Amino acid sequence: MRGLRTTIGLAVVLGGLFAYIYFVTWKQPEQAAGPKLDKVFASLEADKIGELRITSESGETSALKKEKDGWRLAEPVTAAASETDASAITSALASLEIVRVIDEKPASLNDYGLATPRIEVAFKAAGDKDYRSLLIGQKSPTGGNLFAKKKGEDKVFLIAGYQEPTFNKATFDLRDKAALHFDRDKVDRIAIDAGGKGLELAKTGNDWSISKPVKTASDFSAVEGLIGRLMSAQMKSIASDTPSPADLKKYGLDKPSATVTLGLGSATAALQIGGKSPDGAMYAKDASKPIVMTIDSALVDELKKGPDDYRRKELFAFRAYDATRLEFTRGGQTVAFDKVKGSKPVDEDKWQRGPVKDAKPVDADKEKMSVLLAKLESVRAAKFVDSAAKTGLDSPALTVYAKFDDGKKEERVMFGKSGETIYASRAGEAGAATISPMEYDEIIKKLDELTK
Repeated sequence: MRGLRTTIGLAVVLGGLFAYIYFVTWKQPEQAAGPKLDKVFASLEADKIGELRITSESGETSALKKEKDGWRLAEPVTAAASETDASAITSALASLEIVRVIDEKPASLNDYGLATPRIEVAFKAAGDKDYRSLLIGQKSPTGGNLFAKKKGEDKVFLIAGYQEPTFNKATFDLRDKAALHFDRDKVDRIAIDAGGKGLELAKTGNDWSISKPVKTASDFSAVEGLIGRLMSAQMKSIASDTPSPADLKKYGLDKPSATVTLGLGSATAALQIGGKSPDGAMYAKDASKPIVMTIDSALVDELKKGPDDYRRKELFAFRAYDATRLEFTRGGQTVAFDKVKGSKPVDEDKWQRGPVKDAKPVDADKEKMSVLLAKLESVRAAKFVDSAAKTGLDSPALTVYAKFDDGKKEERVMFGKSGETIYASRAGEAGAATISPMEYDEIIKKLDELTK
């Protein structure tokens, strides 16, 4: 009985504890981690800011204006501005908070580095007749915050130190630093002239192909990767805004060492590469603009790649899931396989081997057919040769014809032998590729298993 009373007593105590937690703790209004901070510029909206005037720690002042097509630098040069940096500044101004008020009426601003501010960020928003300014002085003793004040007001306060890189921008920092401007979706031709060698690529529909120096299919990822690197290429510095002919010669741009031209429907965009700058970068210019810049030398290495780097390495374009017919010809004999759709939506598709003489089509072994398809899909060129002479392709050891994409597309690949080397060639393309003899033997092995 005594044990029961003890148990009941413990239950009452626990119940009271849970009630306390619920009503005293959980039911209290949620509190922020710290006191609510006041905005430096109350009610300011980032997208309402139309003008900026930034004086950086270096003493350089830059003026920016927001126009219909985006932000532009107005002073000390006229140029497109970095949308990323301009937007970061306007967003930071609109969200800027006072960490702590230091002095409502300071006797001396020198103590805070605000008698001569290191950084000044002025702006005009919709409805403003005059600029409003944020003055930034020294770092706080702990280094985590910055002393600041609004121009025309006495109060000194702290703002978060991580904002400094956003506001402390020189003119070059605020420029749009894209080396070449173009609409990626409109690129349909690429011509590269580097080191005396030419390479041309063309896009038909969604497919890229090499048109010079050989006509062959191109690797989609490789070409799109090149376009991406051109689009992301950034100027490292500006050598001259208005170069003279003598300047162009000095920079190696009177006779560029490399030029890449992008076709954009009826328009073009071209980047010219000159000589090497003292810091190891390369001089370059947009062919349509006078400015000479420096860019990373890695882009030049990219432009020096040969056609083999952009050729499609996969011999077959079809994939196991979209192939509908396969024909294999060797020794004068052809065997065909067709994919047959299930009679009901729930039924799986199956492969059938075509009729041999008067016999009816027979179902192909599902697992063996899947392996053969996978082998064909994965076979890749090891390297390329310019000529098909002496490759055995004049009398192929194996020819594979495939239909895919619901029968809308087709392709033919021939395999030839010369000694121990296996060559392959796609119909309508110049030259040939070498492939692994082991891969070829695996294809033959799986084909034999299906045709016994």
